[in-house]
Amino acid sequence: MTGRLLVTGGSGALGRRVMARAAGAGWDPVGTYLSAPAATATVRLDIRDPADVRRVIDTVRPDAIVHTAAGRDRDDWPATADGAANVALAAAGIRLVHVSSDAVFSGRLGEYDEDATPDPVYAYGAAKAAAETAVRAIDARAAIVRTSLILGDGHGAHEILTHDLIAGRVTGALFTDEVRKPVHVDDLADALLELAAGDWAGVLNVAGADAISRYDLGVLVALRDGLDPAAIPAASLAALGLNRPPDLRLVTTRAQKVLATRLRGATEFVRPG
Repeated sequence: MTGRLLVTGGSGALGRRVMARAAGAGWDPVGTYLSAPAATATVRLDIRDPADVRRVIDTVRPDAIVHTAAGRDRDDWPATADGAANVALAAAGIRLVHVSSDAVFSGRLGEYDEDATPDPVYAYGAAKAAAETAVRAIDARAAIVRTSLILGDGHGAHEILTHDLIAGRVTGALFTDEVRKPVHVDDLADALLELAAGDWAGVLNVAGADAISRYDLGVLVALRDGLDPAAIPAASLAALGLNRPPDLRLVTTRAQKVLATRLRGATEFVRPG
């Protein structure tokens, strides 16, 4: 199935790539923005406002929705949690693909498959877990995509942070014991479009093939971009006693069977040259 596709958060880093790749996949994409329109986002939408969500969906009349929008900051519960519920309610009868996060887990178990029970340890993870619960309760046919660090085109948050740390524009460090499975933004976008055209229901882990620490990922980004990796400040969660998820390896066995999209690992897609 293809047709009219509504991409919430079409002005964001992920939403832009979904929009860019949707036309090539046979979709007629329409993207939304909150504060500033963009080439990929021409329809204003405040997902915190149920009436505004209904208005946009009634106007666009999409065949499917990819919900990438979330809060402007990591503690924005009304947008991240309530916004997802608003979209699911207004999308009744419309194919819905909701983007979630590995942040719904504490990181104490290391590996997490689709049947793992969320146990978030900070506000963003709790909001994402609540969003999942709302979407599943409202629309049992929706696809809920748990993903990890998104990068690969130079605009990912981890890529930007690595550059800023090396340049001294921000303070902080990359943690040597904080493990994730980064995904290329184009691989994730293609997977979301596949799911929008299909009928997968429930949770699906969509992450990259490689488990890697945030610090080692920063080193790869620095080498790719011609920067000095020795300039990256390193730290340890354990040494600092920080309450952040240490090891969030999403098991992607199911995605490899369900999706035609190949989910590359960071050591493949973040490399010099």
